[in-house]
Amino acid sequence: MTYPENTPSVDDMLNMPTGDLAQMPVDLLAALQAELTYAVQQAKSATARLNTALEVRYATRAAEARRACGKDTGTVRLADGNYTVVADLPKRVDWDQEKLAQMARNIADSKQDPSEFIDTKLTVSERKYGALPEAWREGFEPARTVKTGTLKITLEPNEAAQ
Repeated sequence: MTYPENTPSVDDMLNMPTGDLAQMPVDLLAALQAELTYAVQQAKSATARLNTALEVRYATRAAEARRACGKDTGTVRLADGNYTVVADLPKRVDWDQEKLAQMARNIADSKQDPSEFIDTKLTVSERKYGALPEAWREGFEPARTVKTGTLKITLEPNEAAQ
C-alpha cells in the first residue's frame, strides 16, 4: 500500500500530541493504521521465528537440565557465553469437569466440604441469560455485572474510494 507523502512516521506519531494526531485527515489516519497493522504483523512473525530458533538452540539442553533436577516442568538456567539463558516450561493442568463434579458429589456424600479441595466458578452465558423469562432475569440482575472491553476503531476505505 502506498502512503501519502506527508504521512508521519511511527516515531513522529509517538512524539505527536494526541490532539494533533486526532485532527489529522482521515486518509493519513488510515495510512498510519495500515502501517502499524503491517508492523505488528511483521513483529509477530519475527518474534515467532526468533522463538523457534531459540527452541532449536536451547530446548534439548533445557530438557536435560530439567531431567538432572528431577523435574518435567519449570525454570532452568543455562550458561551461554556472557548470557544466562532462562528456559521456562510452564505446567498446564486441565481437569476433566465431569469427573471433578463426580468427585465433589462423592466428597459431599461423605459429609465433607468439597470446597476444601475443589474451586468452583459459577457463570451464566449471555445467550442463556437472554433466553431466561423476564421474571427470572430480574432475579439474576443483582449477581450480574456488565463491563466493556477496549474500543477498537478500524478505518476502511469506502468501495468508491478504492
